[in-house]
Amino acid sequence: MPGLEDATRGRLLFGGDYNPEQWPPEVWAEDVRLMREAGVNLVTVGVFAWAALQPEPGRFTFGWLDTVLGLLDEGGIGVALATPTASPPPWLGHRHPDTLPQGPDGVRRLYGSRNQYCPSAPAYRRAARVVSDALAARYAHHPALRMWHIGNEYGTACHCDHCAQRFRGWLSRRYGDLDGLNAAWGTAVWSQRYGDWAEVLPPRRMQYVGNPLQDLDYQRFVSDVLLECFTAERDAVRAHNPAVPITTNFMDFYRHTDGWRWAAAEDFVSLDTYPDPNDPDAAMRAAMSKDVMRSLGGGRPWLLMEQSPGAASWRPVATPKRPGLNRLWSMQAVARGADGVLHFQWRASRQGAERAHGAMVPHAGHDSRVFREICALGRELAELSGMPGVPGVLGAGVPADVAIVLDWDAWRAVELDHQPHHGFRYVDRLTEYYAPLWRANVTCDFARADGPLGGYRLVLVPNLYQVSAAAAANLTAYVQAGGTLVMGPFSGVADPGERVFTGGWPGPWQDLLGVRVEEHWPLPDGERLDVASAELGDFAAATWAEWTEARGAQVVARIRGGTLDGRPAVLRHRYGTGTAWYVATLPEPEALRRLLDRVCADAAVRPVLPGLPPGVEAVRRGDRIFLLHHDDGRVELR
Repeated sequence: MPGLEDATRGRLLFGGDYNPEQWPPEVWAEDVRLMREAGVNLVTVGVFAWAALQPEPGRFTFGWLDTVLGLLDEGGIGVALATPTASPPPWLGHRHPDTLPQGPDGVRRLYGSRNQYCPSAPAYRRAARVVSDALAARYAHHPALRMWHIGNEYGTACHCDHCAQRFRGWLSRRYGDLDGLNAAWGTAVWSQRYGDWAEVLPPRRMQYVGNPLQDLDYQRFVSDVLLECFTAERDAVRAHNPAVPITTNFMDFYRHTDGWRWAAAEDFVSLDTYPDPNDPDAAMRAAMSKDVMRSLGGGRPWLLMEQSPGAASWRPVATPKRPGLNRLWSMQAVARGADGVLHFQWRASRQGAERAHGAMVPHAGHDSRVFREICALGRELAELSGMPGVPGVLGAGVPADVAIVLDWDAWRAVELDHQPHHGFRYVDRLTEYYAPLWRANVTCDFARADGPLGGYRLVLVPNLYQVSAAAAANLTAYVQAGGTLVMGPFSGVADPGERVFTGGWPGPWQDLLGVRVEEHWPLPDGERLDVASAELGDFAAATWAEWTEARGAQVVARIRGGTLDGRPAVLRHRYGTGTAWYVATLPEPEALRRLLDRVCADAAVRPVLPGLPPGVEAVRRGDRIFLLHHDDGRVELR
């Protein structure tokens, strides 16, 4: 199968979304001239161009796109050609109202924005297939074409009758018959037993709390039905030229599409990321997203598909990136495995919802700070691509000794209604463990709980509320074979069918961890625990605690005072030839840093470069080390 290397052709990709349909033809030639000046070698075309390409059913107007692609090709600029199906034209919704998405409240969302489609509606699927096939028939062998960009930021959820019908089919394949469904969903609770498939609906507005597995299964279904739309368009364009690589753009930590399943269906992974320049932790959060993308792709290079060169107009306060920040975050992407840096968008829109969004050519034009920085970044990326006899970073890997388990089902399940603490958020737990390692310049991969782990010295499981038998056995085998594991609280509580394990928690890992949890003990906002530890130093904890008993594990820290006085908060257990830690609370950041420092030292996990000043990020890619300074002022390294 083709890959990103087939699109790069020996150079890091650089460019952005290009929307020529918003501009008169006389601007197009100037665009190509400025792209060449900036060192642009790839632009994404057509993401929102469905109405311009097909102004009415059965009639295509490809002439303008022929001209644009010809100009780009003459200028030596490649194209990521998009199927425009994320933004159907008004004629589709007007003629086929059933293609418009319906919320759980029963209200249809109308056209006039974007993403207004029901992924289950037959008329939408037919129209999407027609326009995708027509594009591929005309352009699959165009000399400018480097890759296909399918759809855009998949995530639309619909709860209409089309989706209800398709959901029933999904459930029938999963559970077999109604008896299987009733058993799985536990419909004996609250008299919810179903006697006819027609009675089964998507989660809609109800009188009170709905069935948790109905909710979870619908979240799984939404990811799968959107993936069906992606693969249908993927297969339509691939049939015309199987040598062209295909991708779609993921978003930062998006719960509704299972990244592991989606990444397996595309040729390489792409990311849209918009860190907030006002967020003091933006660089850390951005690094985390980029490490996820590299990991979803199995360590192979990925593509930064979208970022803003300036402001992100959808923010309540759209502060632009300060001078140098776009370069810094772009280099962070390259350091963490990206083989291309693209932006949204090339030229700032004068009209429409994104008129205040940043662009490579802003409203001020090419005589501007932003465009000068874009040109400088283009030159720098060209140098990083390598020269004859001087290898660059293109195609190089990013080594990591630490893996953090990331599981979409566990994420969705731990945030279902009527969990013990409504503020317990999965990505918060991942971030708490990732942040101190990022600040220590310890590179992390993300991994499946049931995937290969043997290459890592340390595996972190900040939370895995829901666990399959395969994942439980995999993590146990990892420790038994000599690995080091740290597991956070509220883990091993239920199976993938949302059946709570009985006999204590963490259900299948009590022997591995040498611990038994009798009760979960969420804490009200503002309440803090005093935790005593001779080994880690005393610390405070909040939000979560557990009625815990050591069953073979060594107690490293205990709660001091209050109802849970004396209960273990941190435990360590030798298992096989490895070591498993259990952290039964949420320690304050400095305490968690000390704990992870200790664990890393024991597992022989070392930073890329030790002793760097605060705010300096170090990442190794291939034979190069990137040093990225995220604070103000200058630092001197010796």
